[in-house]
Amino acid sequence: MKLSELAKKTDLKSVNKFTDKDFEGVYISDMVSDIITIAKPNSLLITLQTHKSLIATGNLVDLAAIVYVKGKMPATDVIQLADKPALPFLSQTSMPGPWRPNSSRSVCDKPVQGMINGSQPLLAL
Repeated sequence: MKLSELAKKTDLKSVNKFTDKDFEGVYISDMVSDIITIAKPNSLLITLQTHKSLIATGNLVDLAAIVYVKGKMPATDVIQLADKPALPFLSQTSMPGPWRPNSSRSVCDKPVQGMINGSQPLLAL
């Protein structure tokens, strides 16, 4: 699935400029050490963390993109830093309400369903 397809099927918007590309999996974590040791290359990272360390982590793991949930948004300097290696940032356009308490799951439902149908790797937790 392409990042643009994901954005259309969910309530995600682009935070920075990037070249559209396919991703092959989804990983949800807020722990940098887990991301480094468990996340697979070319996967989406879904997280609450907005600090600069995630850019280095994303490049080390070769993530396809970082998706911020629950209304989180990185600071301008973090966004500018991510533009150098062209690491895509996506963010939810709306805060989840009490009827959607697990917004990380709501973001990854579509890609996981598509991957089940397409026989691609599923979800690493």
